[in-house]
Amino acid sequence: MKRIAILCVAALLSAGSVFAARFELKDITGGRFAAKRIGGMIPMEGTDQYARISDDYTKIVQYSFKTGKETGVLFDAANTLGEHIDRIDGYVMSPDGTRMLIQTKTEYVYRRSYKAVFYIYTIKSRRLERLSDGGPQQVPTWSPDGTQVAFVRDNNIFLVKLLYDNAESQVTKDGKFNEVINGIPDWVYEEEFEYNRALCFSADGTQICWVRFDESGVKKYALQMFRGAKPEFDAYALYPGEYSYKYPKAGEDNSKVSVWSYDIKSHQTRQLQVPLDAEGYIPRIVPTTDPTKILVYTMNRHQDILNIYTVNPLSTLAELLVKETDKKYVNEEVLANIIIGKEHLLLPSERDGYMHLYIYNMNGTLEQKIGDGNYDITSVYGYDEKTGDVYYQAAALNAHDRQIYVTHKNGKTERLSDQEGWNVAMFSGDYKYFVNTWSDANTPFVYTIRDNKGKVLSTPQDNAELKEKLAGYPVTRKEFFTFKTSEGVELDGWMVKPADFKESKKYPVIMFQYSGPGSQQVVNSWNVGSMGQGAMFDHYLAQEGFIVVCVDGRGTGARGADFEKCTYQMLGNLEAKDQVETALWLGRQSFVDKDRIGLWGWSYGGFCTLMSMSEGRGVFKAGVAVAPPTCYRYYDSVYTERYMRTPKENPTGYNDNPISRASQLHGALLLCHGLADDNVHPQNTYEYTEALVQADKDFKMNVYTNRNHSIYGGNTRNHLLRQITEFFKDKMGI
Repeated sequence: MKRIAILCVAALLSAGSVFAARFELKDITGGRFAAKRIGGMIPMEGTDQYARISDDYTKIVQYSFKTGKETGVLFDAANTLGEHIDRIDGYVMSPDGTRMLIQTKTEYVYRRSYKAVFYIYTIKSRRLERLSDGGPQQVPTWSPDGTQVAFVRDNNIFLVKLLYDNAESQVTKDGKFNEVINGIPDWVYEEEFEYNRALCFSADGTQICWVRFDESGVKKYALQMFRGAKPEFDAYALYPGEYSYKYPKAGEDNSKVSVWSYDIKSHQTRQLQVPLDAEGYIPRIVPTTDPTKILVYTMNRHQDILNIYTVNPLSTLAELLVKETDKKYVNEEVLANIIIGKEHLLLPSERDGYMHLYIYNMNGTLEQKIGDGNYDITSVYGYDEKTGDVYYQAAALNAHDRQIYVTHKNGKTERLSDQEGWNVAMFSGDYKYFVNTWSDANTPFVYTIRDNKGKVLSTPQDNAELKEKLAGYPVTRKEFFTFKTSEGVELDGWMVKPADFKESKKYPVIMFQYSGPGSQQVVNSWNVGSMGQGAMFDHYLAQEGFIVVCVDGRGTGARGADFEKCTYQMLGNLEAKDQVETALWLGRQSFVDKDRIGLWGWSYGGFCTLMSMSEGRGVFKAGVAVAPPTCYRYYDSVYTERYMRTPKENPTGYNDNPISRASQLHGALLLCHGLADDNVHPQNTYEYTEALVQADKDFKMNVYTNRNHSIYGGNTRNHLLRQITEFFKDKMGI
């Protein structure tokens, strides 16, 4: 009966019925319409089991992939010997599966880095012991035999030996805040190379290897901190404080990086002889199963060359294994999707114009290519060296769809997912089973457990409760569309219309976009929408009388390297043209009021909003830019130079920006920025507003005290989205 009721309500939606309930913004920002997820699953290596933290954060429970049922409790905070804790934030299983590192009292540093208090837990004896009494730790790392743990504290590396009564020793002593970092990346490496660990053990556990970051020559950026609220900083009640950290901007000095090894038995420290350009990067250091080899990845400053070296921690000698080059830049997702096996290396590459996979042996010989069509492979899930099977996700049907595939050693490829939309997989450690998460733009997440042929074994979560809840609200179907610009470029988009939409009426439109290199907002997924959650905020705007539209312009992802990289060395130019072209196309639709079209975006989307509003064709009535970069000279070196090279090399590209275009701004503008944004600094908005003042352009601005790039905490997100809504309603006459 429930299914019939939902279908009946869905039919009424398209007929423009009166709904029993209206969206309240606080319900959306408070998560009332958030889909249920099955999160925190960590496959147990080589088995058909996985583990996850219980919903009350007090247990770590083991489950079967095949049945989804509980098979054991690995840790129970209420049943330990020795130490006791109240809450689990995370854990790291030892390689032999006999012990765990239990993470508690987590304090986040930046996007991916955090400090925490870790405990060693022996599963069989239930004994819980502190890893260290010297203060919180970062990136604790097991030795391959599970008898040692290396970690970082205060920029130095420490070692704990479990077989010697957890004896702790200090490996490095030169670490110092804002000067030298051992074993963890600096701010820009963490943010733009997307990792938080820069140390590993050799395969026999006799050596610790790490990257050393000398950031003493990197210039500081200071963020002013205030007392604020939720949380309050009482120390800044009368006089503001300051958080100062090293942030290399485009064209400026980066950290000087080097690779080191420490011989645990002899206590000898050696610098490894890794070839590196004077201004080059070391974005990864990873272990292998060979005690004489670790892998070190290097890139030149232009990021158009990626070298992977095998390095001997004892002899210190390096040998080039694989070299990857690109005429523009090597995509950062390559680093995240490289898989290192016992005898093979799997490397993603766009060398044929699309992201495909290449399997090399450990002598650097290419053995197999995976993917041969005009589509991108978007995630790599695993490589089973026993069978030669490679499991991955690809945009093979179209750019806004994702399917799961396996390619066998003989080259035969099979699709393991069976519904169009967005499929994400997590495979068991033995590759016999996987959890498939499917959704589309109009259906919340459905979790199915499948065997490695794609056969559905069970459906542990289908979000039926959320679908039933939404049936009483003004939720309409997202409509996908395609059009051609005046330049002949075909672009994809989606549209959300009001529930009482009438073809004969002319509606104001709010356009949302992000537009950054390789990004996608036009996706057939429940993650669709300006704020995700099945576009609930966009449905809220539609409830208020707007049509909401999103179009991915040139430079966005899953359409091959040429489409993504055509914005190289001129960020914002083509992207802005495509948003203006979208507004012009919308203005020709019979149901759109061409004089009431607005545009907004966050981060790169804010930058593109400003570029589009000052493109020269005055098509936007109003716009909102949240945390926008306004000149890429102010942004970090790694991200900016990947797409723009340096300001010295590319002054024309850098000089075309919202600040230089300030006098051309057309339409009412609201700027929003967090004052503690460590990513896109408030400097961007401050300098832009000065340019607007001197150009005699009106604008409104909201600042958010002590908030970072995500602008949240307490009532903050609700306030921000209300300001955006009310600004558009005011400026567009609703």
